[in-house]
Amino acid sequence: MSRARADEEEYWHSSKFRAFTFDDEDDELSQLKESKRAVNSLRDIVDDDDDDLERVSWSGEPVGSISWSIKETASGSTSSLEGRDSSLQKGSSSYAALPKQVSSYSLSSLFKGRNKLPSFQSLSDALTDTGVKNYAPELRRPKAEYKDYSSDWSPKDTVRRMQRGKVCSLERFRSLQDKLVLLDEAVAGHDGNVITAVLIFLKRTLRREILFRELEVRQVALCHLIHFLRETGEQKLLLDLLRFLDRTEEVALSQYREHLNIQDVEKRREFLKGCIGLPFSAEDTSHIQDHYTLLERQIIIEANDRHLEMAGQSEIFRKYPRKASILNMPLVTTLFYSCFYHYTEAEGTFSSPTNLKKTFKIPDKQYVLTALAARAKLRAWDDVDALLTTKNWLGYTKKKAPIGFHRVVEMLQRNNAPVQVLQEYVRLVEDVETRLNLATKYKCHDVVIETYRDLKDRIQLTAYKCKVERGSAEEEKINSILNNMVKSAY
Repeated sequence: MSRARADEEEYWHSSKFRAFTFDDEDDELSQLKESKRAVNSLRDIVDDDDDDLERVSWSGEPVGSISWSIKETASGSTSSLEGRDSSLQKGSSSYAALPKQVSSYSLSSLFKGRNKLPSFQSLSDALTDTGVKNYAPELRRPKAEYKDYSSDWSPKDTVRRMQRGKVCSLERFRSLQDKLVLLDEAVAGHDGNVITAVLIFLKRTLRREILFRELEVRQVALCHLIHFLRETGEQKLLLDLLRFLDRTEEVALSQYREHLNIQDVEKRREFLKGCIGLPFSAEDTSHIQDHYTLLERQIIIEANDRHLEMAGQSEIFRKYPRKASILNMPLVTTLFYSCFYHYTEAEGTFSSPTNLKKTFKIPDKQYVLTALAARAKLRAWDDVDALLTTKNWLGYTKKKAPIGFHRVVEMLQRNNAPVQVLQEYVRLVEDVETRLNLATKYKCHDVVIETYRDLKDRIQLTAYKCKVERGSAEEEKINSILNNMVKSAY
């Protein structure tokens, strides 16, 4: 025991330990020996609890124990250290200069800050030499990052850190004044995510009355909160907020949107009936009334058509079975359904297209477009003709298309209408260039020939003669027109 004590005294009071000077940088061999001695003296202090964990060097390769790490560092020299006994006296071997950056590990990560014993040198003291730090530098967090966990951030700094994606605790803002300053700073930062995060914090920590009162004078934050409540479905809090702001129409519309969550059709109908008395604007009240009436009609039509389809009493349902229910469909879809299955019904029935047109004040353009699409899909060309034929007060009839005859032609062609039907409506296109393009595209030869004849364009007629079949009626028609043009020239 006394010998160990003497060896320790000799170690600590040896003249080999000198004060640091810049001239010592070249004595790298001595520094390496001192580092090894300091590390070996601490081996008994460090626990082996982490031996089962994988240690990875900066180069990505696993490293072993501390003593192995020191041996790996010393392996870069041409000779090894020679230890004689516990007095740690040096041998006479020569060593090559070690490079400045050969370390592939961090001693600080291996030591993990164990408690110091009074009889041994501490780790921080063992690594105070500049040379030793080059071989085993201590990796520690930058001092600025320790402020991430500080509770002294001002509202402005907190908002800036939130904008950069840093984790910040808002719990330190406890007074109402601090919370409002934080909200104002968030709004001034023009970052919607930060504003929403602060509003969630205020919603959780403030009474509703106080929160609503303060947001009333902060319109930007108020709009963010209303949008957030709508997106998250917090209907009760949203209605309370709108009532506090005396926005009666928005309260009514928010309540009306609840019908989307009602799946049972009878319950939805009753809910819509109750919504009619809510304080909507005049225009919105009309829409709510139409919605209720439409759903009521759809329930009646659905029940009747399901019965006819199951009984097999209607030819149209046998030939074209229904693909879906009419319930909860839009008005235009309901009109198309009615024009497809109930086009010939009298106006007095709920499923009649004319009844729907009159009840819901459907414009002529929308009605013609929808009815034309339904009857063309059924290839009911007579119904198409009747739909586009009007009679004046003198009894004369003429074709009229509110949607334009060029759209009529395109719709008929999509439903594979015969050329004879297409030609009839291509002729009614007023614009000459559009008429020629449609006639050429859909091979309405008679229309093309007649248009060039009216334009007295012999060149185009001659060119178009090459596009028709030789010996066909169209070729004979073109030859006749060209001959007449020659005779009229003389």
